[in-house]
Amino acid sequence: MELTTIIGFIIGWGFIIFGIKLQNLAMFWNLESILIVIGGTVSALIISYNLKTLKTIVPVVKKAFFFDSIMYARKLIDILVSFAVKARSDGLLALEDDLENLEDEFLKKGIQMVVDGIEPETVSKILKTEMDYIFDRHETGKNIFDNAGSLAPAFGMIGTLIGLIIMLANLEDISTIGAGMGVALITTLYGSVIANLICIPIANKLETKHKEEILIKEMMLEGILAIQSGDNPRMIEENLRAFLSPSERYSVSPDEEEEEEEDL
Repeated sequence: MELTTIIGFIIGWGFIIFGIKLQNLAMFWNLESILIVIGGTVSALIISYNLKTLKTIVPVVKKAFFFDSIMYARKLIDILVSFAVKARSDGLLALEDDLENLEDEFLKKGIQMVVDGIEPETVSKILKTEMDYIFDRHETGKNIFDNAGSLAPAFGMIGTLIGLIIMLANLEDISTIGAGMGVALITTLYGSVIANLICIPIANKLETKHKEEILIKEMMLEGILAIQSGDNPRMIEENLRAFLSPSERYSVSPDEEEEEEEDL
């Protein structure tokens, strides 16, 4: 799980609620305002994108909350090194037995092409094309939340204008002006909070996750081609760890890591 995303949401909402103070929360609840902001934003997104594109939102958001790239990269290095050891001892065809256990389709496709004896240049070209399409999908997901971040405040302002119109239509009763103005402004508040505490942060997180995932795909490509060329497993491991910063390369010291693997 991506803890920074969870922690950020908890802290952000916590400070807002604390700033409002619990006894005043009821003042900031208005169903009509919620319907205008959320309904309007969602409707505008539906108009802007086709159904196929909108269906990608859920898996994209899951990456922002649940994809730990560092742990995944460490696990990936172990898998590729074990494949390199097996390929050197038993041949590339022996890797076919492990394909069913691979969950990552990109890695599975690469290893399958290596097992099938496809030329390294062709393997590299196909996988780089796949990476280009991954970039396009990630960019679309980020754009959806960027657009939502700009739409929510706009619909908040629309809700405020609606509230002001209704308020001005009832100026005969002066005692209702203050309450009416408060309700009108709540819609702007909703739009700003949704944009700045949900949509824009998720869009920024998705951009970060995209860079991390592309780095992992590059690690996969490097490892696959190294396995195909029969490189030394130890050299493959060192080359792959070079993709990570020194603090990220080991969850523990290398000796302790080997002891833990033996215990498993």
